[in-house]
Parts: sequence; C-alpha cells; structure tokens
Amino acid sequence: MKITKDEINHVATLSRLEFGEDEIDKFTEQMVDIINMAHQLAEVDTEGVPETVQVVDRETDFREDKPEHWESRSELMKNVPEKADGFIKVPVIIDKDDNE
Repeated sequence: MKITKDEINHVATLSRLEFGEDEIDKFTEQMVDIINMAHQLAEVDTEGVPETVQVVDRETDFREDKPEHWESRSELMKNVPEKADGFIKVPVIIDKDDNE
C-alpha cells in the first residue's frame, strides 16, 4: 500500500503535531513499512490457533479503591506538580481558537 507525504501531513495536522520535512519523509517510510507488515500478518493462516489475550501468565493485584481526604488544602497542594494562583494547573487540551 502506498502512503504519501500528504497523508502523513494530514494525520499530523489532525493530531496537532508539527514535523520538519526530514521527519515527514522518515515517518512516511516507517508507515509504509508498518502497513506492509500488517498485510503480511493478514496473510498468515491462523485457522485453529487459539487467541492470545496475554502472553504472560500472571494475576493482576488490585487494591481497594478508597478516597483520600486531605487535612488541608496546603497538604494537597504539596503533591501537585504544577500550580497557578493556588489552583492545580493542567495542560490545555482545547484552544479557544478552535471555535472560530
């Protein structure tokens, strides 16, 4: 399957990623390789082969989910990686310009 630079640029734009021309060339080649590998895997006869859910035999240990109550706001804020004006600062996920 042929993947073009325009398709890689389109996906980058949708993902809000910016790449240089050399990176676009590299990603285009890598995507072609990935798609070709997926096509090769699709050709493998898997009739009668049981599905594999997890390759490692181990149990997941779950802990009880209990809410924590902080004694004070300052104690809570000690664990916050970024703060601004006494609030927890989080990354912007929606630009205001998107609504225009």
